[in-house]
Amino acid sequence: MAKDILRPSWVEIDLEALTHNIREIRRHLGDKEIVAVVKADAYGHGSLAAARVLLREGASALAIATLEEAKELREAGFRCPILMMGITPGRYAHVLLEYDITPVVTSVENAADYSRAAVEAGEVLPVYLALDSGMGRIGFLPDEAGLAAAKRVAAMDNLRVVGLFSHFASADEADKAYSYRQIETFRNFAAALEAAGIPLLKKMLSNSAAIMELPDAWYDAVRPGIILYGYYPSDEVDASILDLQPVMSVKAEIVQIKTVPAGTAVSYGRRFVTERESLIGTLPLGYADGYPRALSGKARAIVRGQYAPIIGNICMDQCMVDLTDIPGVKAGDTAILMGRDGDKRITPEEIAAKTGTINYEVICGFGLRLRKIYK
Repeated sequence: MAKDILRPSWVEIDLEALTHNIREIRRHLGDKEIVAVVKADAYGHGSLAAARVLLREGASALAIATLEEAKELREAGFRCPILMMGITPGRYAHVLLEYDITPVVTSVENAADYSRAAVEAGEVLPVYLALDSGMGRIGFLPDEAGLAAAKRVAAMDNLRVVGLFSHFASADEADKAYSYRQIETFRNFAAALEAAGIPLLKKMLSNSAAIMELPDAWYDAVRPGIILYGYYPSDEVDASILDLQPVMSVKAEIVQIKTVPAGTAVSYGRRFVTERESLIGTLPLGYADGYPRALSGKARAIVRGQYAPIIGNICMDQCMVDLTDIPGVKAGDTAILMGRDGDKRITPEEIAAKTGTINYEVICGFGLRLRKIYK
């Protein structure tokens, strides 16, 4: 653990694994343009450190979800294109211009606000038209009204339409029928725009799952997200397509060990009671650090190369581990809450399955409060 970290629990980020993953994605894609998704602090991995690696390895642009994320990147010195994937209300148009952020446009009203701000600033703002190809989230509908609205946007002063943007709803499912319908919808809308004299420099549809299994949707640029960080979008994709290495591990020191008699209750609610004399360790990590309380009674750690159960309810800042069957364990030893040691491993998929969520949420949660150590 790094000495400057003031709490003995942390996240380790393996930048060599991140480098391996983007190179593996590049091998699979050939020369297709990569827009690396670093939203949510690079899924909890640290957006600044991740962006440096991803741009060095050939990503041409970065994608984010909030203006604060883009501002942080710009103020750290990043000069590459930055794509804002969510809706930016018109009152923030000046921020888009100040920090050179490329937004997606979702309505005529939205675009009109951008146009007015760009005219006032004497600048031209590049924008992507957002298409709702079947996600039901943001974008113009793929009908005559949606096409007419997109044409109006393309004619607005000081806006430059650079591309068409959309997102898959279920590309990570084994059944790709709906995804193929989305591809067709996207293709038809793009063709209609181009037939109307609106050139689209970049058509962009593919997320991580589509990068893996839907080459028909790669178009001009793709947006890898979770696969950059070493995890597959679901257990329904073909993992043999990409050889990914997990980038994040979660660790904590055992800060206290004590021997307690049988019949001792552990943690809030006294839901766990020892059945034998037990060696109980305390870890300085809890649900405020992204270790889900719903994992109580289901979790395990790796200590000295062996699995040890997390016992009792997980607290906000601490949790307890049963070390009775771990020979030689002592205070100061490291417990791995997510990661691997030899042939023992705990994955975000395991944590997600036990808590009724997805690996995306697990890794994002750990990045909120725990300090990061890069290696």
